[in-house]
Amino acid sequence: EKDLTHHISNSQEAIDKSLVSCHICIVAIILYLCGKLLIMIKYKVTLTTKEHQELMDIVSKGSHSSQEYRTAYILLNSDEGKHGEKHTGAVISTFLKVSQRMIDRVKQRFVDEGFESCLERKALSRTKTRKIDGEKEAQLIALCCSKAPDGFARWSLRLLADKMVELEYAESISHETIRRVLKKTNLSLGK
Repeated sequence: EKDLTHHISNSQEAIDKSLVSCHICIVAIILYLCGKLLIMIKYKVTLTTKEHQELMDIVSKGSHSSQEYRTAYILLNSDEGKHGEKHTGAVISTFLKVSQRMIDRVKQRFVDEGFESCLERKALSRTKTRKIDGEKEAQLIALCCSKAPDGFARWSLRLLADKMVELEYAESISHETIRRVLKKTNLSLGK
């Protein structure tokens, strides 16, 4: 009787474990399918005769950047039009030694922005504003040439940065910016 109850309880535990693992498998399958649905955005590349010929000219003659060659080969191999020899992304990826994501980005750019935009190098969108212009640079140099604060033998980069903010020459400035300006002007802090 004890053996039978022990066997039944062990069987029940095994069933519970298999149900839990079954639930985990179902959740994993759903997540996998959802992930695939999110990733499976297809961009169809259909080149016109003129575009196809322009890409053939890029790969066959003249000197072009490696990015232009790569983009041209990706578009030619992804073409689903009458001139194209459509290959899968995996084949193109293996042949050109680029990632599948790179192929998808080129196809997306072709579809969203057009043929010409796809071939051109993307302009960098980030622009840095200079913290120190000519006037502030002159104020910094004048500050460097002045006497160091009490308790210090000479100016340090951090002291200069703090003093520039204190005198309201700049709203905020790092010691690294001070270093770059002083290096550019060949000004030493007395070392």
